[in-house]
Amino acid sequence: MARIFITGSAGGLGLNAARALMQQGHDVVLHARNTSRLADAGAVREQAVGTVVGDLADLAETVRVAEQAGEYGPFDAVIHNAGVYSGNGIFSVNTVAPYVLTALMARPRRVVYISSGMHRSGTPDLEGIDWTNAGRRPAAYSDSKLYVTALSAAVAGRWPDVESNAVDPGWVPTRMGGRSAPDDLELGHVTQVWLATRDSADSADSAGGRVSGGYWFHQQRREPHPAVKDAAFQAELLEALERHTGVALP
Repeated sequence: MARIFITGSAGGLGLNAARALMQQGHDVVLHARNTSRLADAGAVREQAVGTVVGDLADLAETVRVAEQAGEYGPFDAVIHNAGVYSGNGIFSVNTVAPYVLTALMARPRRVVYISSGMHRSGTPDLEGIDWTNAGRRPAAYSDSKLYVTALSAAVAGRWPDVESNAVDPGWVPTRMGGRSAPDDLELGHVTQVWLATRDSADSADSAGGRVSGGYWFHQQRREPHPAVKDAAFQAELLEALERHTGVALP
């Protein structure tokens, strides 16, 4: 049995992942933007071992989310699922919040960041970004997912005792993805659940390497944007996030 914290788990893929983990017998701590949103989790909320509330678009609230979650820890795994597709919170929710939570929470054994196939359209250029809003570039969502995928790889390199991976869940018909999304909703949460709970006997990939620092789609490794594996870009990203938040990644 593992204890797992999932951000953005009152609906969509986060709720599906929570439900699947509970059915497997794991302890899950839910997170929602506010108490009204948390109520949407329904019966899953009643089965959770704890709940955390806070708006990840707000830096101060994100810090409080880390503090609240810490009361239920330590965690075997954290799934950074929360995300937005448009609006002024794109960078704050999709990139800054996962960074801050990673830096402030006790290290779990495993950490999973939700990416997107759209990260390949992101621009590895951090100059001029306003982290508090959607920024000046039209591909802000793609940029935010490129950055969080690079964050995952940076954590894998910096913390060898933690398995850190990024997952493309596909374009699935959630509230964010829209009803016309073409991918399978039932498969959308499978890879992150697997990465968070995989047996120790499965801790190596098919080539015998450790399962960390990967970018995954439906339980298969895929090649990410070249910037994801660029150590110089990873360092530049971590420096920019530290400057913006005042929080350093240990």
